[in-house]
Amino acid sequence: MKVVPLVGYSIKLSGRPGDEIDFKISSQSKAPIKAQLFRSINADPNPKGAGIVEESCEEIFPTQTFTGRNQPFFPGSYGKTTHAVTVTAKNELKVVLSVWPTKYCTRNQTLLGIGETELLMNPDGYPELHCGDHIVSAPKPLNLRHWYRIEGRIRTSGQLTISVARLKQGVATQKVETASSNLTECFSLDLVEIVSVGARISSPSAKQFFNGKIEAPNIWADGKCVAHWNFSTDISALSVLVDNCPDMDLVNSPTRGVKGAFWDGSEHNWRHKPDHYSAIHFHEDDIYDFDWETDFSFKIPIAMPSGIYVMRISSDRYEDAMPFFVCPPLGKPTAKLCVLVSTFTYTIYGNHARPDYHSGWQNRIKELGAYPYNPAEFPDYGLSTYNLHSDGSGICHASHKRPLFNLRPGYITFGEADCSGLRHFQADSHLIAWLHAKGIDYDIITDEELHNDGVAAIKDYATVTTGSHPEYHTSQMLDALTAYRDGGGSLLYLGGNGFYWRIVRHRDDPDLLEIRRAEDGLRAWASEPGEYYNAFDGSYGGLWRRNGRPPQQLVGVGFTAQGIFVGMPYNRVCHDPKFDWVFEGIEGDVLGDFGFSGNGAAGFELDRVDPALSDDLNLAEGTRITVLAHSYDTANEFMLVPEEQLTHLTNLSGGPEAQAKRADMVYFTTKDGGQVFSVGSITFCGS
Repeated sequence: MKVVPLVGYSIKLSGRPGDEIDFKISSQSKAPIKAQLFRSINADPNPKGAGIVEESCEEIFPTQTFTGRNQPFFPGSYGKTTHAVTVTAKNELKVVLSVWPTKYCTRNQTLLGIGETELLMNPDGYPELHCGDHIVSAPKPLNLRHWYRIEGRIRTSGQLTISVARLKQGVATQKVETASSNLTECFSLDLVEIVSVGARISSPSAKQFFNGKIEAPNIWADGKCVAHWNFSTDISALSVLVDNCPDMDLVNSPTRGVKGAFWDGSEHNWRHKPDHYSAIHFHEDDIYDFDWETDFSFKIPIAMPSGIYVMRISSDRYEDAMPFFVCPPLGKPTAKLCVLVSTFTYTIYGNHARPDYHSGWQNRIKELGAYPYNPAEFPDYGLSTYNLHSDGSGICHASHKRPLFNLRPGYITFGEADCSGLRHFQADSHLIAWLHAKGIDYDIITDEELHNDGVAAIKDYATVTTGSHPEYHTSQMLDALTAYRDGGGSLLYLGGNGFYWRIVRHRDDPDLLEIRRAEDGLRAWASEPGEYYNAFDGSYGGLWRRNGRPPQQLVGVGFTAQGIFVGMPYNRVCHDPKFDWVFEGIEGDVLGDFGFSGNGAAGFELDRVDPALSDDLNLAEGTRITVLAHSYDTANEFMLVPEEQLTHLTNLSGGPEAQAKRADMVYFTTKDGGQVFSVGSITFCGS
């Protein structure tokens, strides 16, 4: 496992005065570690701009020193019983389960283990029954992505038998393949052991992780079922609760709400036919909470200004920086302007290993003095929901309770760009730096507070602005923003591809997020048919547009086209004198033909007006959406997003494709005096 020499994370990304934030650090050295607090103004390392700008907060958090220590982490999901299972068999012990393997490995993959008894799949794909040093192998290997029922029997007389049946909709479709081994010794089948599924229990962590789905593991003694775990019960839970045998904890959040052996396509919502979804998908690389011990804590002082802060740690020649966001007390704003920070989007993208990354990027990173570590080189820390598991399935869970490399000042997303090449936290710092340069006071509110407190988190602000890419939202967040707008608030949407995907939080661990990439949208992977409903709450996943809440209904524009990381200027098209106030200080009709993101204000991902999707805007009487300026893909370097495309010749706009590939800068008012200004571009804040 390749590890970073010094790295950490905070248990919370945001807080209000009085809240305490724990910091958890791992160092490969025992040398002293120094911790210092700074306020973050600019996270862009580009020397053509201001570079990294931070202000010391020594008076708020005096420098601390503590001893370094290594804190290990253990990828891989599995289930294990909360306490031992007691099995007493005079004649025969039987273990049974159904499996859907997704990957062959160079090692064994445990399916079910109880003491020295184990069902597994060997490196060649053959199921095996192990009893101590004794092994019997099935006569044929398993094919990937097919269901099988595997049964292992151990008789006290010394016979081991394994049977395998290919399944379709829960029914065996081929002759059962059986292999037996008669041994010279007898076995004692009196067991009091922890039961595991998907991995073998060992110290300090499990091993032999299985990649694939497991369903209905059960154990029999002398023809009587003594333990059975039904994975279709309470699919939203982080454990499997059962009667008459120990419950089973699910370690590292394997995926639930997935098709089981009985799924026949008759139902796509697991709530309606849970017995068709009685499987759990385990992965050798699942990891969402490192669960490290706390090294030090910071209690946010009552008078601490709202803003973006960075806890920097250093030891020898290594350093790390952990951003967090300080919000004002609820209902007590300290500024007229609220900057809404997209922490859920940051987390969903956390540790995104881009497919175009290569080691040559490190040359530019060194030139700029940028953050040096890239998740593509450190996949064991857990990748993002824009990546795949090692078995090829999409990663649908995310959490910030682990080091997130791309949530670091100076992190570069595009290593070969001729601009700053930033996204998310670092790109949003362009807006923060601009506010400081202009002397505009602001408060910070993050997705966490918006979700938890609803419109109460933002209702007292004259204006709420987004950053460059507010892409992922819960229903509670959209409700809050809609209520703010329709209650007379002024909403600035200064990004692109916003309010796009639906996510849900787990009821028992709200820091755990889920995304199902269902049916449509510009996707890094596609959910399996029949797996479009979130396991965490049973809601339909995918685009908010397919859930009846397109972004056009909130901010007037929605995602329409994506291209390479280049930016173009806008052209002013509205010359109505009553909108001249919008353009005060601007000369000419060309806007933003410069910028640190893509070298132009309109780029990479573009949003446009679509009257067919904005019928619920609550527009003020006699008004409409006013297009102030727009930018077209004149170089033909952009593509329509999938939900806009119908055929190779037609699209949902009804007009030429080139006409639809544009960014619209718009303004409109609502019935109760609310105002919305949207720029329709992800690179706008860089200009």
